[in-house]
Amino acid sequence: METYKREFIEFMIDCNVLKFGDFVTKSGRETPFFVNTGFYRTGAQLQKLGEYYAAAIQKSFGLDFDVLFGPAYKGIPLTVAATMAISGLYGKDIRYCSNRKEIKDHGDKGILLGSPITDGDRVVLIEDVTTAGTSIEETMPIIKAQGDVSVLGLVVSVDRMEKGKDTEKSALRAIEEKYGIRTASIVTMAEVVEHLYNKEYKGRIVIDDSLKEKIDDYYKKYGA
Repeated sequence: METYKREFIEFMIDCNVLKFGDFVTKSGRETPFFVNTGFYRTGAQLQKLGEYYAAAIQKSFGLDFDVLFGPAYKGIPLTVAATMAISGLYGKDIRYCSNRKEIKDHGDKGILLGSPITDGDRVVLIEDVTTAGTSIEETMPIIKAQGDVSVLGLVVSVDRMEKGKDTEKSALRAIEEKYGIRTASIVTMAEVVEHLYNKEYKGRIVIDDSLKEKIDDYYKKYGA
């Protein structure tokens, strides 16, 4: 496993973003783990998060694209942080763009925030965690409406590796097949378990045998 992946897993724990216990997802599933990206709350945390995204984007898509697009609302800080990190780490100046939930009718009018998207642009999408692909379904028509645009792929922070609500496929795989794009993540839940299972981190075992059994049982039921 690459160093940046191991560091990102520990970073999520330090930021209280990755939690283990008893949770219920929006779809009503009882889950022993939860990822809440709303806990990235400081400038230093966003700077580090942008660097992890930049590493994943460079590895999966390279840097030969024009625009990084983050769907509102959570995608807005993600696309800003990641494009800044790409510039700082790799010296590549990528434009950022997001959509507005409400179309602005004065000043800088329109539905887009940041850089315009024009004919010939190659776009990579960025999100936090995709479970149903709803935001992609909403924003893909917006991007395509800007002109002859190529959407290369989607990168998320964590691939939960579980089937969607009405499919046996994972959310990322369903997106790949529906839109003909590639998907990537900074880490997968399999990598999270691999790194933390029965290994001490800051004086404690994060995933012990009991928790590992609960995670295994969850994936027997919901794994894609």
